[in-house]
Amino acid sequence: MYIPRLLDAQIEKAFSNQKVLFLIGPRQVGKTTLVRHILARHKGTMLNMDIASRRKRLVEASHLDPAQAVTMLGGVEVLIIDEAQRVDDIGRICKGWYDDEVKTKIILLGSSSATLLGKAAAELTGRNEKLWLTPLLLREIIEQQDWFYNKYDARSLQQGFPEQIQALIQSRLIFGNYPEAYLSPDPRTYLVNLTNDYLLKDLFTDSLVRLPEDVRRLLVELANSVGTTLSGQQLSTRLNLSRQTIEKYLSLLEGIFVIFNLPAYSTDRIKEVHRSQKYYFWDNGVMNALREAWTVSDTRADMEQLWQNWVMAEIFKQSRTFNRHEDLFFWQSRNGSTVDLVVKQGFKLHAFDMRFDAHGYAPSRAFKNIYGFSPSAIHPENVLEYIL
Repeated sequence: MYIPRLLDAQIEKAFSNQKVLFLIGPRQVGKTTLVRHILARHKGTMLNMDIASRRKRLVEASHLDPAQAVTMLGGVEVLIIDEAQRVDDIGRICKGWYDDEVKTKIILLGSSSATLLGKAAAELTGRNEKLWLTPLLLREIIEQQDWFYNKYDARSLQQGFPEQIQALIQSRLIFGNYPEAYLSPDPRTYLVNLTNDYLLKDLFTDSLVRLPEDVRRLLVELANSVGTTLSGQQLSTRLNLSRQTIEKYLSLLEGIFVIFNLPAYSTDRIKEVHRSQKYYFWDNGVMNALREAWTVSDTRADMEQLWQNWVMAEIFKQSRTFNRHEDLFFWQSRNGSTVDLVVKQGFKLHAFDMRFDAHGYAPSRAFKNIYGFSPSAIHPENVLEYIL
């Protein structure tokens, strides 16, 4: 079953220019499925660089005249290169094709942002644009429901279908938003296999990690610490690994879209924390697979943690999907007062706390005293107003 993606329209818009398009995202989120739908509308081909013979074929073609090379590779309107990070010189190769004004649209797919967006993007400065495909957005899932109607606003949808919305969100808090986890009759087995075999493939096959078990211990520690401030030194002490190793693994895990971090927002280093980070998972299903926690119940002891990660990931995914010009932070005063999320859009600030149970919620007075306004709570009864 194909689930239409909101990014499809942005990809189609990218065909209005000849810039090289980077389509980046985790493994298993549907990049290949999405571009196959593109190929149904535009003549061309897709080459998977995980296959050695096709990787060799591309490298050999790169020595030819650019127009001849792209034609030989099967590009007409579009040439899609999957797992492009496998080709060391992919940026230089595509730069040559672009500068020679090859008419074929080049799309590079990748599951490792650090690898693909590092050297390759630098070599294509001014010649590329980037789009991010994430695990499903809640809006994309809602639009597949038989009770969904085309024209809606978040408030009327939440009021009109409260039980359906509640059930849908509850399942996503446990099993996450990967397409196959949403479609599968056995999401638990899928997520265990995903976490064990696919998500970390780039780290282990490329020998970027000496002891895979250390990465897994770090992931479990992060899964159990979602929403709390962490430093490299704290993780180093807890896991008995060097700080340099911890920081390397954190960077690698961010690069393959398993985790993301929020830095601290601060304008006064005396009153506010400014060095710590908070780490979240791109997907709740992955987080629960690491913790082996599959109970579907709103009485779980960790519901606040699940809610915080899920809402934070939804906002983070939207920020990437729609290329919003904003920065995301958390905030904490020196005396321990906190705000879960601070969104900086130019000179404007917005502040939010994630509360599965908002009864008795009291926003941070310390934050209001410094910045002149109170954070808002995002809870199950108003969440659609913030994430649709």
